[in-house]
Amino acid sequence: MLLPLSNASSSPEPQIKKPKTPPDFQRKDSFKSLKAFLAAHCPSFNQPRICLFLSVFFIQILLLIAFRSLPLSSHHRRQHFPSPFSTRHHQHLNQTVTTITTATTAPSTVKEESSCEFGKIFVYDLPSALNKELVSNCDELNPWSSSCAALSNDGFGPVATGISSVVPENLSPAWYWTDQFVTEILVHNRILNHKCRTQDPNNATAFYIPFYAGLAVGKSLFFKNSSAKERDFHCEIMLKWVQDQPYFQRNEGWDHFMTMGRISWDFRRSKDEDWGSSCIYKPGMRNITRLLIERNPWDYFDVGVPYPTGFHPRRDNDVVQWQDFVRNRNRKNLFCFAGAKRSKFNNDFRGLLSNHCRNESDSCRVVDCAGSKCSNGTSLILETFLDSAFCLQPRGDSFTRRSIFDCMIAGSIPVLFWKRSAYYQYEWFLPGEPESYSVFIDRNEVKNGTTSIRKVLESYSEDRISRMREKVIEYIPKFVYARPQGGLETIKDAFDVAIDRVLRRFKEHEQPGYKW
Repeated sequence: MLLPLSNASSSPEPQIKKPKTPPDFQRKDSFKSLKAFLAAHCPSFNQPRICLFLSVFFIQILLLIAFRSLPLSSHHRRQHFPSPFSTRHHQHLNQTVTTITTATTAPSTVKEESSCEFGKIFVYDLPSALNKELVSNCDELNPWSSSCAALSNDGFGPVATGISSVVPENLSPAWYWTDQFVTEILVHNRILNHKCRTQDPNNATAFYIPFYAGLAVGKSLFFKNSSAKERDFHCEIMLKWVQDQPYFQRNEGWDHFMTMGRISWDFRRSKDEDWGSSCIYKPGMRNITRLLIERNPWDYFDVGVPYPTGFHPRRDNDVVQWQDFVRNRNRKNLFCFAGAKRSKFNNDFRGLLSNHCRNESDSCRVVDCAGSKCSNGTSLILETFLDSAFCLQPRGDSFTRRSIFDCMIAGSIPVLFWKRSAYYQYEWFLPGEPESYSVFIDRNEVKNGTTSIRKVLESYSEDRISRMREKVIEYIPKFVYARPQGGLETIKDAFDVAIDRVLRRFKEHEQPGYKW
């Protein structure tokens, strides 16, 4: 249920009682009292030591009173603490982060007043070769086919066709065949219209770098014989440009952030002959916060954000209506699996799940995604998730997969086999209690046959399934990227949650003695 947007309080401010005597007047009276006292007790200089002692004593008292009445500046307060930037710089040179942040917050589905309490954002105007030209040259982004359709409609992709038989007809215009690697474009377009964007960098708490890192490296990932230099080319240009900016230099990028539209591992090449670029390891990248669809859980500066799905609500009511639709859906299957086997892999776990599901055909539905059966442009997977209480979610090519969010958008409960598939990835977007919205099954027990997935899922009561589904539905707003450039009216989507938390993080960085 969505809460109404609270109005600002109209009650008058509480009356503050003023002191009967102004502080300056009190200090003047104190000096008069000292003068009278000395006149009475030191009429002459026959007892100079006593007079000197009394004079020094009363002057100390008056100085104490005077200083207590003066406000202590933030400059003087901060001198008692080490510089947060020098502390952080020292830490990141001498140690590696080995802890996983698990702090989460309750779902923030309703926007607050436009206060910008955590500060404002300045968006750099990068050379167009680092973003706009990459989109303009969409025919050159992969070796197999043009990416122009996938990047159309401001990155949302083609409008979904033939989907009205699966979703409510009036919601079908909110569905697109969206590519999973377009968060750079979606975030850039939204942030240009953000209520807390400032044109004056001197007023900024955060600085956004609109570099399309995923599109840039994707151009070279699948070309044979692409060199390490080619895969690093755009990143090096970006870093050279950004490091020349005075606002980057003043604190080594601690208040800078960007979106990298692929998984973290595509930017962590250690050796020239390995996969991907080495962008994250380049000098200058260390302190930049990075929004990624899959993060390295042991890197503080990597932040996992939801994969884009096909649902992009146009207004608040689209979200509310969709939540009601999936809540009331009649789910015919206990569980389902959508994916392709990886026959070239030893002990292919996807193949194992597919076979398990086929053997339980009265309870499980299988969607074989071999070839292009599950590519953008088909509603088969969405319909399968809508018809199933649970959806099996093994790891994809990496630890995460977009299917986890496709599943939850449809109100289906994810069944996970790797904790790194979700629990260590999306802390800002998922409930803090994994068992409240998901099922975790030890994959090794499935492999050796000691655990039956069907029996585990059948052990959940209807009441518990209902509560878990309701938790998934409650969080749907946090999984979607809204269509309007200014966002939804009152509901916070994935973009809003990410920006709020980045600004809050940077505000915390400013606190005296802050340590990460």
